[in-house]
Amino acid sequence: MNRGQDSRHKDPMNPSERIDQLIAKLTDWRGKTLAGIRKSILAADREIIEEWKWMGSPVWSRDGIIAVANAHKEKVKLTFAHGARLLDPDKLFNAGLDGNAWRAIDFFEGDKLNERALKNLVRAAVDYNQTKSKKKAPAGTRAKAHKSKKT
Repeated sequence: MNRGQDSRHKDPMNPSERIDQLIAKLTDWRGKTLAGIRKSILAADREIIEEWKWMGSPVWSRDGIIAVANAHKEKVKLTFAHGARLLDPDKLFNAGLDGNAWRAIDFFEGDKLNERALKNLVRAAVDYNQTKSKKKAPAGTRAKAHKSKKT
């Protein structure tokens, strides 16, 4: 099957259906783990939307990307787009700790999902995205007003 651009445009499935299909295909512990992660993320905030990006990655967004999930051979990785800016009092982040923006949680077989802590981290990411988007608009407005005074 051609997985080029044409197949994406003709695919009648919405992102949530694609994520359902991915979870169904992962018949081992990774499918259960991804389903649990998804459930916690969606329970954290009712306005989170599901997306399907980068040729097969579930993405959750609200006012910007919150997190991306990927099932690998030996782990399920949940990467937070602005994880470096988030407080992580429960110390969920265990990967990508030296990056400037991203932080990740690697889930391995047998790991127990801390739903409460994950929901709190997701809420912190939503808060960060909302604060970031609110800061952009006034700054742009102020900059334009400031420039017009100079001329």
